[in-house]
Amino acid sequence: MRLLFLSFYYDPDLSAGSFRSKALVNELIKSNSNLFIDVVTTLPNRYNSYQRKAIPVERKSSLTITRISVPTHKSGMLDQSITFGVFAVKVRNLIKTKKYDLVYATSSRLMTAVLGAWIANKQKDCLLYLDIRDIFVDTIRDILPKAMRRLVIPVFACSEKWAFKKADKINLVSTGFKEYFNSRYPKKPLSFFTNGIDAEFLKYSPHNIIKKPKDKVLKVLYAGNIGKGQGLHDIIHRIALKSEKMINFRIFGDGGKKNLLISQCLAAGLSNVDIFPPISRTQLIEEYQKADVLFLHLGDFDAFKKVLPSKIFEYAATGKPIWAGVLGYSAEFLKREIENVAIFPPGDVNAALKSLKYLKIIDTPRSTFIKKFSRENISKELASDIIKLLKS
Repeated sequence: MRLLFLSFYYDPDLSAGSFRSKALVNELIKSNSNLFIDVVTTLPNRYNSYQRKAIPVERKSSLTITRISVPTHKSGMLDQSITFGVFAVKVRNLIKTKKYDLVYATSSRLMTAVLGAWIANKQKDCLLYLDIRDIFVDTIRDILPKAMRRLVIPVFACSEKWAFKKADKINLVSTGFKEYFNSRYPKKPLSFFTNGIDAEFLKYSPHNIIKKPKDKVLKVLYAGNIGKGQGLHDIIHRIALKSEKMINFRIFGDGGKKNLLISQCLAAGLSNVDIFPPISRTQLIEEYQKADVLFLHLGDFDAFKKVLPSKIFEYAATGKPIWAGVLGYSAEFLKREIENVAIFPPGDVNAALKSLKYLKIIDTPRSTFIKKFSRENISKELASDIIKLLKS
């Protein structure tokens, strides 16, 4: 049996999808000795400010990983579209003489799913399993300018409908997506295997409550994308202004709104916000250990009321208090599943500072959560689901 595994990002690139994909590939290999897997992905390109080298082609018995070179890009729609277009053309050329029994495509920006559907459709008797990490049509409806929305939404909506109807099975990483899919694709078989916690973060998860010294200044850390969707530019400088003697922000990441955030902090003369480029996971774990509180924020958009950010799992594994400006399913999940979390409406500075007072500045073991959401267990179940479809 041959499986084509499409993932735009893959280890060692910095992306939630890349490490999740690697864990799943490892479990697929373990689960079936007769399975041959071709992983087709890109050379690391997620952030211009963080470059990692990777081998273009790796072969390990039943696994081949091909990393395609794509143009560097920023966070704009046009340059990302060009980058993906190059990827799609090269993928088609790479696999045009190959035959697969199943195509698995993991997609946060829709088009990887569309590419997977196109390939499966071109092949005879080829199954399609889609892993959906974001509802792209929903997201661009909220974040794109009105004039651009009118042009692109009909195109992406048609692409989504075509790809999802071609799928034999769809996995959704957030149960918050369920209503959207049930209303549009009511007969489509769905599963709900979420991101889970990477084993690398579990090594440093506390086993006992660790009380922190009562420092005058709280070290608050954010790590991740700094784009319109995260909305850090709507709140960080405003919280920092009101809490100069209480809070020191350390922000690691990159994205389309990073320069705006930097200029806001400079204009306000803030000395309690430090912004750094993306760092390796090893370095990030060290920074997590130094932090008192971990910060999470999503913009107040309807699309983000359905999502479940992968960062939640990473943060929770550290045992650190979580300070989150989120709504909808993310807020429900945090309240239900994780101890020592303060939640406030996105962009609301007063509510944010008020909620912070309810956090215990301690490191808390979250053994029940870790057991329930370990990536190893989730990857095993997802691999089993894929193999089940392949054998059906």
